Amino acid sequence: MTDHAPRHQLSTHEVTNQPAPAPDRDLLALDKPLREALAREAPDWLTQRLTPLARAVGSDHVQALGAEANRHPPTLRLFDRHGRRLDEVIYHPAYHELMHLACDQGFHAVAWEKEHQGGHQAHIAALYLLTQAEPGVCCPITMTHAALPALRREPRIFDEWRPRLLAWDYDPRAVPAWEKSAVTLGMAMTEKQGGSDVRTNTTRATRDGDGYRLTGHKWFCSAPMSDAFLTLAQTDDGLGCFLVPRFTPDGERNPIELQRLKDKCGNRANASAEIEYRGAWAQAIGDPGRGIVTILEMVQQTRLDAATAPAGMMRQALLEAWSHVRERHAFGRRLSEQPLMRRVVADLALETEASLALSMRSARAFDTPDDEHERALSRLLPALGKYWHNKRGPGFMAEAMECLGGIGYVEETPLARLYREAPVNSIWEGSGNVICLDVLRVMARHPESIDALRDELKRVQGNSHPFDNTVSQLETLLHQPAEVLEANARWLTQCMAQCLQAALLLRHAPQEIAETFCRSRLGPSGTSPVYGVLPSDAPLEAILERIAG
Repeated sequence: MTDHAPRHQLSTHEVTNQPAPAPDRDLLALDKPLREALAREAPDWLTQRLTPLARAVGSDHVQALGAEANRHPPTLRLFDRHGRRLDEVIYHPAYHELMHLACDQGFHAVAWEKEHQGGHQAHIAALYLLTQAEPGVCCPITMTHAALPALRREPRIFDEWRPRLLAWDYDPRAVPAWEKSAVTLGMAMTEKQGGSDVRTNTTRATRDGDGYRLTGHKWFCSAPMSDAFLTLAQTDDGLGCFLVPRFTPDGERNPIELQRLKDKCGNRANASAEIEYRGAWAQAIGDPGRGIVTILEMVQQTRLDAATAPAGMMRQALLEAWSHVRERHAFGRRLSEQPLMRRVVADLALETEASLALSMRSARAFDTPDDEHERALSRLLPALGKYWHNKRGPGFMAEAMECLGGIGYVEETPLARLYREAPVNSIWEGSGNVICLDVLRVMARHPESIDALRDELKRVQGNSHPFDNTVSQLETLLHQPAEVLEANARWLTQCMAQCLQAALLLRHAPQEIAETFCRSRLGPSGTSPVYGVLPSDAPLEAILERIAG
């Protein structure tokens, strides 16, 4: 049988002490915390549906697609050869194949197909896995999924778009939506002068028969080849929400002009554009002047995805680091046997498991909106996870990269890509300060959400001294005046997120995991600024054996 493996014996030296090429992996079979989360949080059908996706994402073929989609970012094609306006984005074939991987299995639609039956948990678990193929591709998946609650405010429009939004297919062609079996939706909200302060938007919407015409600029338009975009524009009644299709009802290209593609730090496979509405035809969604309330239906969904993506990235980086250090030798033994390295990787494993637990718990709250306790949690948990998981992400990726040494810093491993990707979900859909202010808004408008959080924390009080002490500190802070809360909103949000992570681990994870998490995150000094600072008696073997088992 012919040996197709790369040659070890080169002209000047032999290649030794290097990990073997990564084999095809079953990312569900390797991920014990995910399997446990599915077993306790989700219905039985979910694991069966995720299994083919987990095997596909872990394959060498799909991993190579993610690298190719980043190596060949999208390009802008404004005109055809004759000078006619196109306003199209050209993607590498790898991007389209990854979109098919997600859409052909219906993971953009599953939350609504299985609504109140575990659908959000299926969506979040699938997003966690898909992120490990290529995070940028998840952007249009997220927005297509998230658009449905907003569209429900206009039943006629919802009925028109729903079948194609839920179709198990992907059609990238630039043709009218009614000529396609499946569509994707994007979002264009922010403008130069305001950013997150969308009330300062200047884009105008004027009546045109049954529809509107939009004129103005949008600073960020996500997934600009989508078939329609949810957007905000000023009306005589105030800021409204609108659906802007790529094609007008008569089949002409809607005058949505792409000005340029953003040259981003990361998220290279995904296109983000600056656009001009030049009298673009649109339909109103929701009540006049209530655009923010309407668009928040979508934002609440996208924020949960933005909280989950870093958990998936952490998992991918952790697996890369652990696979490397188990095969690489230095100073007479494997890196995985070195005390310092074991502490670093164990600490990364704790962070990954806690982030996954909070993401899956949040999804379960979305799946049970008829329960008052769960509905209250669903208002708060996405903001907690989005803020804290993303604040932990960049340092996590840097540490995982360092586990590999120099090879981790080059683009041939996914770690450099993950490091560049890490900040995006913290910025997208509200940067850290905006999210913390939103937590304060939830506290003021929906105090039952804080009561629901308290109930979650009370279930495990008495099981960990660091946890009990931190919950006591949290209670003290919650009773401070509003001006003190705003100044300390970052610490408040971090504390709530970490306490809930700890509570979930104390309830569901092995004692070694839960107690070490509490002692290292909730002790007297709080979270260490670096990974790898664990108690001297931390049960490292019990933590490490869960990484790939």
